[in-house]
Amino acid sequence: MQGCTGAPPLQKELKILLVDDDDGDAKAVRRAFRKANIANEITRAIDGIDALDLLRGTGGQARLKPPYVLLADINMPRMNGIELVKELRNDPDLHSSVVFFLTTSSDQQDIAAAYNLNAAGYIAKETAGRDFLQLVNMMDRYWRIIEPPAPEH
Repeated sequence: MQGCTGAPPLQKELKILLVDDDDGDAKAVRRAFRKANIANEITRAIDGIDALDLLRGTGGQARLKPPYVLLADINMPRMNGIELVKELRNDPDLHSSVVFFLTTSSDQQDIAAAYNLNAAGYIAKETAGRDFLQLVNMMDRYWRIIEPPAPEH
């Protein structure tokens, strides 16, 4: 299938890890990807601990293998998005993970913290569009022009 841009969809093997505790927002993201005819696999984690289990293959979870990109909320229970990315950056196997923050927070401290952790982007949910279609189109374009690192074995 083709995305909204008329170009082929995101790399088929590229998986998306959506880290968000809000069911409504998670449904909106999935709906936007379907609406844009982008069929990449979306796996959801409800917080940072759940995401780490998926990325490491711990806690009874099957390991999510690269290539993948994370869409992480900041405000979540147990482990928030900033804490998650700090953990990723300190993990030799996960330090190069591509992370976009998708959050309701417009706090300048959160924005600075995200970019200090080498976030690929910081997107306020309100400005991503009511149905997140703008976010999907941005990700589609992003993955068409960048060269991701080869998966480490």
